[in-house]
Amino acid sequence: MEGYQGYAGYLWREVTTPHWQNYFYWLIAISLFFLILEWIRPWRKSQLKFRQDFWLDFFYMFFNFFLFSLIIYNAASDVVVNLFNDGLHALGVNNMVALNLDSWPKWSQLLALLVIRDFIQWWVHRLLHRLDFLWEFHKVHHSVQQMGFAAHLRYHWMETVVYRTIEYLPLAMIGFGIDDFFLVHIFTLAVGHFNHSNLKLNLGPLKYVFNNPQMHIWHHAENLPKDRRRGVNFGLTLSMWDYLWGTDYIPHNGRDIKLGFPQVDEFPKTFWKQITHGFGKKP
Repeated sequence: MEGYQGYAGYLWREVTTPHWQNYFYWLIAISLFFLILEWIRPWRKSQLKFRQDFWLDFFYMFFNFFLFSLIIYNAASDVVVNLFNDGLHALGVNNMVALNLDSWPKWSQLLALLVIRDFIQWWVHRLLHRLDFLWEFHKVHHSVQQMGFAAHLRYHWMETVVYRTIEYLPLAMIGFGIDDFFLVHIFTLAVGHFNHSNLKLNLGPLKYVFNNPQMHIWHHAENLPKDRRRGVNFGLTLSMWDYLWGTDYIPHNGRDIKLGFPQVDEFPKTFWKQITHGFGKKP
């Protein structure tokens, strides 16, 4: 009950009280910024201003970031975290922090959080493509057939559960909470919007560090070589992991490649059918 009441109060304050750390209005502002950029300088000029499924993705944006937490996730995760901590206390473990970074300068703490968290998420993303039952959930994100910034936020709610569960322990062991460091969250949100946007920007050598639309569009390609059938370009914010592990793949300008996966046209199109996909008997 405290979890529900606490998150409901937080969400109400976010909507009614704008402030510089207000995630609700930062999400809207960053989304509007990329929407306008896509209209002014689109990479795919023939794509409609409000592309296919734009409004579905727009709803996902608020569902995955706010409504899902209000309905179940925040309260459930509070319970699980408290049970986990109580279990550790029962075993005599009162502090999980193995490496305390409090003495580091703030900029280095933020950089460490960005790099470590993105590295963990890169491996989780590979797992979503590797394990068949997780891939069924991840298909929701890959059902996008026209790319735009809002596609960043079309994903199955089970992905939140998987990512946050695997992230929790290693981040806790270095003194980071998942909700810490607002600036890192805003930066990764903006890069995620950029990766999925209908934009082209020459990053120069920085393309080997940061993900970008010309790299990420190949992650969404429907047709990949047989030796790459489990996916390519898994980076979320940073592209360097793909270059280091050899999962990078940009054979040519992918502006007009077909997006999705085999039989994507038969995949559910409605919000309710998508968020319930992956449970029960496999199609």
